[in-house]
Amino acid sequence: MNQTFSGLASAVGSYVLWGILPIYWRLLLDVPAYTILAHRIVWSFIFMMLVVVCVNRGGQFIAECREIFSDTKRWLALASGSVLISLNWLTYIWAVNHDRIIETSLGYYINPLVSIFLAIVVLKERLSFWQMISALLALAGVMFMAVHIGTVPWVALALALSFGLYGLCKKLAKVTAVAGLTLETCLVTPPALFYLFYFHQGGATTGLTGFSTTAVLLAGTGIITAIPLLLFANSANRLSLTVLSFVQYLSPTIALLIGVFLYHEQFTAVHAVTFASIWSALLLLSLGKTAWFKKVEAYAVSLKKAMES
Repeated sequence: MNQTFSGLASAVGSYVLWGILPIYWRLLLDVPAYTILAHRIVWSFIFMMLVVVCVNRGGQFIAECREIFSDTKRWLALASGSVLISLNWLTYIWAVNHDRIIETSLGYYINPLVSIFLAIVVLKERLSFWQMISALLALAGVMFMAVHIGTVPWVALALALSFGLYGLCKKLAKVTAVAGLTLETCLVTPPALFYLFYFHQGGATTGLTGFSTTAVLLAGTGIITAIPLLLFANSANRLSLTVLSFVQYLSPTIALLIGVFLYHEQFTAVHAVTFASIWSALLLLSLGKTAWFKKVEAYAVSLKKAMES
């Protein structure tokens, strides 16, 4: 019971923190997205190294590094994941600070369906009846928005694809949460530092020198990046995937509410139809493994066979 409660508390904590992140990024509205990203990478790496040292995981971390870098496939997957999560962070920060929080929410609602698509295409997993219905509903919602607004919701799709591909890379790399984030940020820290010092020499404020509210907020990006991930890692070890699949929708729901009610972004009828399609798809996806839904799926399969014969 204590294990389950601890896991649920950690899961809720991680997704609530991810959900309210837009508020933090809006405090850095005057800082360019590239600069925020560079700081997030550097300070995340510093914070994660402190975690490795403070929890006495140095030996385990070094051993895991040796395993990964001795396997070309795992190393390439980790390096690809570093690039993908950096692109994901950049897109998210840029979108939040350009009044597109609602679209970021849509992206993270779509993400589980993108993960299913990648599992089918890359990992050759079979698509179940309810997964197929869910995917079609989600696609219909995105197409509806594209047709009625006149543009593809590229922020939502970029976030969903980059995070979905990042999850796939993590699966292929087979790395723990602490070692994973530490190594991922380590690989992209050199270019991040180059960017910061290059612009500092050019006269732009980087926040690496001096003391100000902005500098403190930029340094805090490492903490707000690492803590939700560590909480999620704790929850993943204690909760079933079924429970996690429901809790994960806390984050985009909170972001959606923040975008509409706190920052007064426009939520139109087109948005409502699109989100309704996505929510319906996610509901089917989450309930697809229940007994009643399995009976419906079995009936649909038997009906299909009868029509073919």
